Amino acid sequence: MEATGASPSPCEAAGPAIFAYDGSDLAGYAIEQAGIQLAPGREALVVVVWQPADVGFMPIEGRHLHAAAANEVEEAAKETAVHGAQLAERAGFHARPLTVEAAPTWKGLVQVAEEHRCGLIVIGSHQRSGLLGHLAGSVAAATVSHFESSVLVIHQPHSR
Repeated sequence: MEATGASPSPCEAAGPAIFAYDGSDLAGYAIEQAGIQLAPGREALVVVVWQPADVGFMPIEGRHLHAAAANEVEEAAKETAVHGAQLAERAGFHARPLTVEAAPTWKGLVQVAEEHRCGLIVIGSHQRSGLLGHLAGSVAAATVSHFESSVLVIHQPHSR
């Protein structure tokens, strides 16, 4: 290996960013906003976490799935990840789709981030308040509390 004297950029040192993508408008908005807030050209993995018993994402094109048919759910997860990667490419990232079977969702995100040495997870979050917000359990909140590196939480825009 030849030494060049140049140190790696922070993005290279941190590995790719992870985009938690479930096919929702909010997840797409989070990718779009990350494209505005993060340096262009960064490597990214667009991750769809799926479970055979509880789909956990919104299949593109309104496709209806039978959760018991794991092969259908996995195939739809792959299609959804590809769609998310296309959104990330349009937002300025070098993106690759990735699916992972995991429950709960935050565990899959953290697992992928650790395996790929990612320094950042980007995730959309609904701004829930009151008792419902505390009881509903949030993938974003669980990811923040279980991932030892940075999590960029993009909140749902308010309607005007």
